[in-house]
Amino acid sequence: MKRTILENGIPVSTSLASELQEDQSLANARYDKRRLLQISGVCVLIAAAISVIAKLLVYLIDIVTNLFFYGIFSVEYISPADNQLGLWVILIPAVGGFLVSLMALYGSKAIRGHGIPEAMEQILVNQSRIKPSITYLKPLSSAISIGTGGPFGAEGPIIATGGALGSTIGQLFKITPNERKIILAAGATAGMSAIFGSPIAAIFLAIELLLFEFSPKSIIPVALACITGAAGHHLFFEAGPVFPMPDVELPSNIALATYSLIGLIIGLLSLGITKIVYYIEDGFEKLPVHWIWWPVIGGLGVGVIGYFYPYTLGVGYENISRVLSGSTPLILLLSLCFFKFLSWAIALGSGTSGGTLAPLLTIGGAAGAILGSLIQGFFPESGVVIPIAALVGMSAMFAGASRAFLTSIAFALETTMQSNALLPLLGACTASYLVSFFFMRNTIMTEKIARRGVHTPYSYEPDLLEKLKAEDITGEDAVILSADNTVEDVRQLLETSTELETNYFVVLNKDEEFAGTISLTDVVSSNFDPQTPIEQLIRHVPVSVLPQQTLRQAVELMAKADVEIIPVISADKTLSGILTFKDIIGSYKQRLTENERANANISLRRQSIRILIKGQQVLTFFKSRKEQ
Repeated sequence: MKRTILENGIPVSTSLASELQEDQSLANARYDKRRLLQISGVCVLIAAAISVIAKLLVYLIDIVTNLFFYGIFSVEYISPADNQLGLWVILIPAVGGFLVSLMALYGSKAIRGHGIPEAMEQILVNQSRIKPSITYLKPLSSAISIGTGGPFGAEGPIIATGGALGSTIGQLFKITPNERKIILAAGATAGMSAIFGSPIAAIFLAIELLLFEFSPKSIIPVALACITGAAGHHLFFEAGPVFPMPDVELPSNIALATYSLIGLIIGLLSLGITKIVYYIEDGFEKLPVHWIWWPVIGGLGVGVIGYFYPYTLGVGYENISRVLSGSTPLILLLSLCFFKFLSWAIALGSGTSGGTLAPLLTIGGAAGAILGSLIQGFFPESGVVIPIAALVGMSAMFAGASRAFLTSIAFALETTMQSNALLPLLGACTASYLVSFFFMRNTIMTEKIARRGVHTPYSYEPDLLEKLKAEDITGEDAVILSADNTVEDVRQLLETSTELETNYFVVLNKDEEFAGTISLTDVVSSNFDPQTPIEQLIRHVPVSVLPQQTLRQAVELMAKADVEIIPVISADKTLSGILTFKDIIGSYKQRLTENERANANISLRRQSIRILIKGQQVLTFFKSRKEQ
């Protein structure tokens, strides 16, 4: 029902405030779009820079590898698994761990770890501010760690480096923390896209692990950055799939069910892997030595494993391709699965610098291939093929350990170019995600920061305040006064009316326009002469909302104007009502109580009582009542 102020029975227009506010809203919208273009441009430039940095990081890893394992200076990739160092190979990862410890001690401890959790923590608790020194310390420390045999991938360090670069650029400009978060996420995911050529997966990674939102203002800059990163991958690396595998055919329904079962088992395996990684980390923290020695001790463990199983050393992307080929012997799959995991868990738990994605893919792919081989051997009629079993194992491991569901599926498709694997991936990742969600409180990405008391969002539901409009609610009884009323008039009203329950009064000026509010305390105060016009007591409210605007918009306006109430002005310029913080909190509480019941709207019936004071001076009392 529309609320109209009457004078002598004739409707009177309240104000041009809503019209001016509409103009301001249009101006703000144009400003926001220009701002979005500016942020997007910055993100594209950062993505171009991080593409170059990604290539330089790979070169640097190759240089360190060739120097330590072969004694040559070269940017050509040579696997550390082919070294002829004998027992001396045990010391090389320990030396690398010691160098990383020195960089952490005299540079920044933030270089320790695998990158994504640290970026998440800065987004959640530090307004997306990362130390600028991480931009060069992280890739340098990671190159040393991986180049000396650390069982990590290059993607974690480049994601951390991209995030640090984005955050650093964001700190140079006067932008909001949310905009800095977008730039950070754009830099991080552009790095992933530059390494793997997987822009869609990188966008999903931003949504699921960094942005914690889905909106045009965040997706557009991130998407442009990821596309730029993918272009950098094609320019500096190769245009084909990162992990080539044999072409696969569409699976049968029985095979689909079997792949889903494999995903379920891999999900359970991901739980154990996450627990063991942090169990080992806790073990290092209990050692009676300074933390700078932990990576050295961890490096010795990596070296011992690398001596017996050389293919566990270094990045090992070729191991993933070998597993996906479907021709790897079962005994090699078993040793790769177990010893790659053991080497990686020791290195990561020791606090050195590296990533998690490539090791998880290797372990999951090997586990999937092992399960596929067993099923194929005992149930040949299942239709399971080992390459798809390895692919779903690889993807399900990442989905279960990180709970990045969409990222895992898109990544597997983009890096292998096998579209026929979509349904098996969907079934396996869903099963793995289901297990992770029900049985694991935190993921491998969030466990560390959760221990520090940082809560990580895991649900991206629409804001309740976005679902409600200003016209849907009303709150306290609102008393509307004319500016010509005196303090004595209001005091008499308070004495004679027992229905009034309000702490403020709404005031209209002589043109029946909203002028502001006065408080009950001011009216009853003895500091004012009874004949004082209440217009002298007015507290101006510089903003208003339309009935169709959301409560979120109303809250933002109230916060910016630092007011507790805001008028609701309808399209025909009449005062439709008054909105208070109490109204908003009450409606929010009611929605929570109703547990998101469908079509649960707060419907109100309004009654208007008109009280005349001194001829033309008008005092209108609006009373609201919920419909039962």
